[in-house]
Amino acid sequence: MKIAVLGAGHLGSIHIRLLQELSDYELVGFYDPNTELSKKINEVYAINSFESIDDLIANTDIVDIVTPTLSHFECAKKALAQSKHVFIEKPVTNTIEEADELLALAAKSGVKVQVGHVERFNPAFTAAKPYINKPMFIETHRLAAFNPRGTDVSVVLDLMIHDIDIILHIVQSKISSISTSGVAIATSSPDITNARIEFENGCVANLTASRVSLKQMRKTRIFQKDAYISIDFLAKKTEVVRIEPSKFWNPFSMNIEVDSNGAKKTVKHEKPLIKEVNAIQEELRTFAQAIQNNNSPLVTLHDGCEALNVAHTIMSKINRRIDKSIHNA
Repeated sequence: MKIAVLGAGHLGSIHIRLLQELSDYELVGFYDPNTELSKKINEVYAINSFESIDDLIANTDIVDIVTPTLSHFECAKKALAQSKHVFIEKPVTNTIEEADELLALAAKSGVKVQVGHVERFNPAFTAAKPYINKPMFIETHRLAAFNPRGTDVSVVLDLMIHDIDIILHIVQSKISSISTSGVAIATSSPDITNARIEFENGCVANLTASRVSLKQMRKTRIFQKDAYISIDFLAKKTEVVRIEPSKFWNPFSMNIEVDSNGAKKTVKHEKPLIKEVNAIQEELRTFAQAIQNNNSPLVTLHDGCEALNVAHTIMSKINRRIDKSIHNA
């Protein structure tokens, strides 16, 4: 299948390199309005540089949109109007209204659309998934050093949205309430934020995202009945602690007595095997399979819109708190 990449910046160049390694695709070229960057990419990867977005769309079957978030909607709209399959980086669009319009256009065109929530394909998460069962409490920390490249959107849309998508995927329940806080440190919008999401099934998720930290961290801790699961998305490590009923004391395990009747349980510590895969390449590979087999993509356009909707609710609540504090100052 012919595929072309819109946007050849930091992430776009990664997509170009990885697509060249995938036999499911024929990478026919890319487009970027930066002529100097286009020349460099053309020399490094020896691929065709299209003269315009329209030219690119006309010569491919699949459009891989890796442009800045503010241009996602217009690029995807053009591709869907020509009935091209679309892979679009997260966040799916800048506004909810744009996302809703893309949903309608995609349904009308009948093509496949996948949103680039890459952490779904992180090998640490895929190793943890078989152990996740009805989470009761989730805590996430996604911290990064300041990088001007990501400040065109809120830290919620840039960083926290990864964890929003993961949480919505594993909890599978409607949200009952959201409470938030956030402060602006280096930019005019909040650079560190916290959100507490409560679900109708009783699960609570506490999310923290920062783009002004001294060290990087991308960790999620999941607590559920008789189990604790730790996922390190950055180091690609997963640990699982399970508490299981036991008739006898195991001298090689941690044993606990859980009630006055002498009921015993054994604490087991596991480190699931982590497969060596590139998460970006894996999401692109599975998108090809979805098109070829006429299956639903693993991260659908609806998934991307749901995560965006929650992200905007969080941002709206944070902004109202900031406005109120300024008014009362």
